[in-house]
Amino acid sequence: MTSPTETFLADYQVPAYLVDSVDLRFELAAADTRVVSRLQMRRNPAGTGGDLVLDGEYLELVSIKLNGQVLAGNEYQRSDSALLITHIPAQFELEIETRIQPDKNTALEGLYHSGSLLCTQCEAQGFRRITYYPDRPDVMAVFTVTLQADKSLFPVLLANGNLVETGDEENGQHWAKWHDPHPKPSYLFALVAGDLHCKQDGFTTQSGREVALAIYVDHENKHKCDHALRSLKQAMTWDEQTYGREYDLDVFMIVAVNDFNMGAMENKGLNIFNSSCVLASPDTATDDDYYTIQSIVGHEYFHNWSGNRVTCRDWFQLSLKEGFTVLRDQQFSADMNSEVVQRIADVNQLRIMQFAEDAGPMAHPVRPASFIEISNFYTVTIYEKGAEVVGMLKTLVGAAGFRKGTDLYFDRHDGQAVTTDDFVAAIEAANEVDLTQFKRWYSQAGTPVITVKGGYDAASASYTLTLSQACPATPGQAEKAPFHIPITVGLLDKAGQVMPLQLVGELADRASASRTLELRESIEKFTFINVLSEPEPSLLQGFSAPVTLATQRDNATLAFLMAHDSDSFNRWDAGQALLINILLGLVEDYQQQRELVLAEDLLTQLKAVLALAESEPALVAKMLTLPSENYLAAQQTIADVDAIHAARNFMRQTIATIFKADFTSLYQILNINKTYDFNADDMARRSLKNVCLGYLMATDDPVQTQRCLQQMKQTNNMTDRMAGLKLIADQAGPERDIALHSFYEQWQHDRQVVDKWLTVQAQSSLPDTLIRIKGLLKHPAVSITNPNNVRSLLGQFCRNNPINFHAKEGLAYAFLAEQICQLDDINPQVAARQLGALSAWRQYDVSRQELMKQALQTIADKKGLSRDVYEIVTKYLADK
Repeated sequence: MTSPTETFLADYQVPAYLVDSVDLRFELAAADTRVVSRLQMRRNPAGTGGDLVLDGEYLELVSIKLNGQVLAGNEYQRSDSALLITHIPAQFELEIETRIQPDKNTALEGLYHSGSLLCTQCEAQGFRRITYYPDRPDVMAVFTVTLQADKSLFPVLLANGNLVETGDEENGQHWAKWHDPHPKPSYLFALVAGDLHCKQDGFTTQSGREVALAIYVDHENKHKCDHALRSLKQAMTWDEQTYGREYDLDVFMIVAVNDFNMGAMENKGLNIFNSSCVLASPDTATDDDYYTIQSIVGHEYFHNWSGNRVTCRDWFQLSLKEGFTVLRDQQFSADMNSEVVQRIADVNQLRIMQFAEDAGPMAHPVRPASFIEISNFYTVTIYEKGAEVVGMLKTLVGAAGFRKGTDLYFDRHDGQAVTTDDFVAAIEAANEVDLTQFKRWYSQAGTPVITVKGGYDAASASYTLTLSQACPATPGQAEKAPFHIPITVGLLDKAGQVMPLQLVGELADRASASRTLELRESIEKFTFINVLSEPEPSLLQGFSAPVTLATQRDNATLAFLMAHDSDSFNRWDAGQALLINILLGLVEDYQQQRELVLAEDLLTQLKAVLALAESEPALVAKMLTLPSENYLAAQQTIADVDAIHAARNFMRQTIATIFKADFTSLYQILNINKTYDFNADDMARRSLKNVCLGYLMATDDPVQTQRCLQQMKQTNNMTDRMAGLKLIADQAGPERDIALHSFYEQWQHDRQVVDKWLTVQAQSSLPDTLIRIKGLLKHPAVSITNPNNVRSLLGQFCRNNPINFHAKEGLAYAFLAEQICQLDDINPQVAARQLGALSAWRQYDVSRQELMKQALQTIADKKGLSRDVYEIVTKYLADK
């Protein structure tokens, strides 16, 4: 295919024309919707003027009126993606009528049909599928929207803002008029029409305003709204207390939609959610579901200020709203639950997914320099690494200074579309600091590598840390300038006690238990004084920067830190590093056909960890969880999936056998039949209980299989039921098929639970999994047009089942290529997302590389390839 056009940040120009207000009228129907837009527009005094160019795709143009006059065909030009109008006055009214077909819109962008609903998804460039418009985030306008539809089919009519009036027509139609007083870009436009149950509540803001809250769901899901509603009220309270941000409309609405490309969307006043991210009840949702829902509800609500009231100037600035808002939802989740569990989860995701992205052919800065398809840049780099960058700003200026900076940011830019530079400038101005070098985090891709060397001088009672930084080359960036990196450290004496830190030149009263060092140069030395004995450094406490440590620490040192580090995150991290060291050693032993033996120092530390189960169950559950096979593969120059799988299974089975009595006793203590409640303590105990059950199942003792089946049968919550099913699905034998069949028969009516059923089968390490996946694609509960089905089945198999996806015959690679080609004709966004499973194809042995390359070439050779898939597959194939 012809190479699609690439868009560059350096080419940004302000819009030639601005829109002051938009009046939209929809005559809604699934097969044929009529849209009339009336735009009040004017020439941008900062722009270049000239012809008016509006974005538009998949539209049937009915008519155009300029200041009330119908334009003839020779007064405008159309292409597949734009409408051009010449001879434009300085100020004018433009009325455009279009027709669209929502039920044929399988891409799920713009207005589309989902079940009995009509709904929208406009971020990033979906509004152009509804009407012709300057569809860019720096054009902000006040929207008034009138929806008309058949009342029997669509009794609920929702749009952004406040409801102004409603009415009924004699022909069975009815209408509703909505007005949003806050200027917004087109990507925040939303509407929903359908037959929905409404769960209502209210919230009183800190200034005394009453806000109506409403969650709209399918009628059969009306019992699943309480947790999302409670999470919303928690988020509203938290944002007032933590950031001083109060909600600004009369109503806040959430709608659950079954067919949705993303997790949720922050449309002003009318958030549209993937059903999986909002619906929960104890018998259908796990602890992870509850946790995720709370986080995502918070995330989308927090966007009301960090994304809506202040939005991004262009899509290169996407992390302005997403990175900041992810940090906010991470803080919220930590405050609502467990700070250390949240930090471990955040860092795990960053290391497994974002570090891999930084090391691959799609590596890009937090603020990309170019893109072909913006949908491909809704990535872990933009979101999670973006959050780490904002978190580093908070670390550098302190919590109080960060609050001052964000207050100034919101005050300066309310109602504006701005850049990451504007955000950093507000932090600088509020704290009187220079963050010029720090902004390299936004423009340079890659994961910096920090090398640490320590030296103790007994004569002067001083300890010197020498820190050096380097960042590997990434596509388009061979050389990197030094970053400004906050590295939080502590020192421990030989008994594991914290030593006070005093840098040379400081007064003794500044001594503290930890210190954030600011590394700015390629190499720097930091000397601590009054260090009375040789210390052991605790490095990168709380994971203070998204970097990797190249420091070599032997197993004895890691075991010491695992037992004594004053920072809970670092205790977990030291344990993971110890596990990785030992696992990689076992991998080498397996490759060399040597006997596999588990190191005694690990067993000693695990015994100590188990002793903390009663006092720290959440942390213990995390410390007992082995590093994933994907993460272990990323630690190897050439990943050996078979050796990794064998080594990890050996470690798991050995630990299970040695500590079987401990796991049994702990399981029995924690296996209490009580009413389900979502809270940090109960979650921690359920998590640890199911970790114990996992180890007991690894002993291959038939008694444990019966224990697992009994838990599934007797539990009153989906957390324990799914934990059991996942373990059973990984065991060969009749119990597996019986359990899977029984589970489906019980829950086939619930779409979210069926997706869980698909996931446990997709993740099974048994060798028949690919055959099962192919069979499940034909199952009546599965539709390739539904993104959740695709993610649960295809996505989980290809991304989270390395032993089967990377089977040496390469059948799974060819299968994925076939599915992506099919998906690309249906939903290019979802198709492009599945390509991530092949991103690290250069990391495997020559035989697997060739097979993966063939799969990529099959995709690249497809006729009519979408921009979404084209951009990724060509970059993968160009990877050297």
